[in-house]
Amino acid sequence: MKNKGPLFIVPWRCTFACGSTCVHCTSAEKLAAPDEMETDDAKKMVDKIVDFGATFFGITGGQPFLRKDLFEVLDYATEKGLNTSIITDGRLLNEEAFKKIVKNQTKISVSIDGAEKTNDAIRGKGAYKSAVLAIERFSKEKLLNCLVYTFANAGQTTNANEDDMRTVLDLAKKYDARWVVFHGMIPYSSDPSCLKADLTPAQYEWVCNKLYELTPEYNGKPCINVYIPFYARVAKQRGMPDFDNWYNNFFLGRCFFGRFMSVAENGEVIPCSYNDAYRAGNVKNKSLGQIWKEMQSSKFFSKAKNKANIKGKCGVCEYKDLCGGCRSAALFYTGDILGSDPRCAYIPAALSKNKSPSL
Repeated sequence: MKNKGPLFIVPWRCTFACGSTCVHCTSAEKLAAPDEMETDDAKKMVDKIVDFGATFFGITGGQPFLRKDLFEVLDYATEKGLNTSIITDGRLLNEEAFKKIVKNQTKISVSIDGAEKTNDAIRGKGAYKSAVLAIERFSKEKLLNCLVYTFANAGQTTNANEDDMRTVLDLAKKYDARWVVFHGMIPYSSDPSCLKADLTPAQYEWVCNKLYELTPEYNGKPCINVYIPFYARVAKQRGMPDFDNWYNNFFLGRCFFGRFMSVAENGEVIPCSYNDAYRAGNVKNKSLGQIWKEMQSSKFFSKAKNKANIKGKCGVCEYKDLCGGCRSAALFYTGDILGSDPRCAYIPAALSKNKSPSL
């Protein structure tokens, strides 16, 4: 039995390919990357995840079911003693795939962004029915772990509203999902077509406050987890009971740039599952332990992780240590990984009192 490593899960974006049209995703309507790992390299990666001391092997995409050797790699990971998980929108889930997932007792997260009309505006026609069918089937097998809701604007349609949020929460409650993860959109490039799908600061402020209000109403059935950094500021402002315990042990919405790593389809390790702008090494020629050690000792990653280095509005905010914004959002909106996350509506006290330096 290996000693536990610094991360309990290592996700693998098994392919970049996806035929869906989701407005918030970098893989939408993309082909497989030309240098995606072969099966043998993928199995060697699994060995390195075991050696690294992770206990979970997470599979993401693109569309995972487009990878032809997916279940050969999944079987191998199970044989090596790893717990496994897959995030899917339910599309391309055929009977063979379903049976192999059940055989491996793989935990499933289903992506769903609201009621049918809203979800399909964001993810494409038929996405809602596919997601609900997957939810129903995996719930019966006790493999449904969570539903993942990503906030986005699709033209005149938005899921930043209470009805869509409640629809997904009620689905999770009905089918015994443990969590609903409400995810802020993390921009994947500075292209205007990407950024226009993101919420406005006013929308983010509204959804953070509404989710705070919905949490005690659902009372853990399901649990609500908010992957938006400034949700911590909202919770603190509103007097969340036992805030420190919640923040230190349950809040996963902080920015983990440089404190986490995922493996891309070609074996490159990225310091954030949503940011392909930086690489930390390749599992084909280095161990994960070595890559992790180099990341933690890197001057660049050390500087990016240190909130004292954040610039602009975030840099003078009194909630900086709790929040600090999203480094990927800062990069793609401002061009600076240390810049301010412009999606937060809050005005720091230093600025409101005109005591801040020039920004």
